[in-house]
Amino acid sequence: MLTQDRHCAILNLLKTKSSVTLLELTTLLNTSESTIRRDLTALDKAGKLRKVYGGATSIDFYTADEKDIHTKHDLQITEKNLIAKKAASLVKPHDLIYIDAGTTTELIIDHLTEKKATYITNGIIHAQKLTDKGFNAFIIGGQLKKSTGAIIGTTSIENLQPYNFTKGFFGTNGISLQAGFSTPDSVEACVKKTALNCAYLSHRQTKTDFPVLAVAVSKLHDKWQAVIGATPHRAVIIADEENILGEKVSPETIEAFANYVKDNVKTDSNIRGSAQYRKHLAYVLVKRALVSIGGNA
Repeated sequence: MLTQDRHCAILNLLKTKSSVTLLELTTLLNTSESTIRRDLTALDKAGKLRKVYGGATSIDFYTADEKDIHTKHDLQITEKNLIAKKAASLVKPHDLIYIDAGTTTELIIDHLTEKKATYITNGIIHAQKLTDKGFNAFIIGGQLKKSTGAIIGTTSIENLQPYNFTKGFFGTNGISLQAGFSTPDSVEACVKKTALNCAYLSHRQTKTDFPVLAVAVSKLHDKWQAVIGATPHRAVIIADEENILGEKVSPETIEAFANYVKDNVKTDSNIRGSAQYRKHLAYVLVKRALVSIGGNA
């Protein structure tokens, strides 16, 4: 069969069933896998279909169906392990880590070594693996979603609100340069968004590991706030009462809110740092925290 004829046959098949596998095409067209792969690559580059793992889909193909955790567990294991190993290497002592439910995030636990960090998860399997490995782990409450092993719902969202994570590892069902990350479950999306809307950072002395200043930034009930600790006074909440950050956080509003916190936080000097240095740290850490939870988007 000529190349042009194969291309027409592949595209006609996609018009009727939206997605096809490599095995289907090799059987239907009586052609080798390598030839079909070249055909799919050429058609993908021409914008006539989307080449995906193990086959192809039509350009306008979209599905809100989600494979269960057992089906996804053995998919792209090599790629998942590479991601998981890199993610695990980012965990440092005293980190407060959020690990989202998912088969890729589950593999992160296999590569974790940092026992001085604290781990929060909404994954049933994740929580079990973390405790089996001797990590300090907590699981949030809520409704169990059987297909993914995730804890979701309003209780989950409420459970997450007191936390200010230093780092988070999240699962996603889709990635788009235009739309960002997506999941077909709106309830699960709310849990992810809640975990993303908070961050904790601290600056510690290298020799003693004592904190010079600690900062937590979060968005609760549609209002941003920063909590500043180790000033060396008691921790204080500085809320965005003037709505500096507004509806959509930008680099300009981040700069303005960081300066607002710096001007309004009360600090003193001790052997760990001067009052002026702590004010500067408040400014720097608030900026970093806001950027880490998407403030530069």
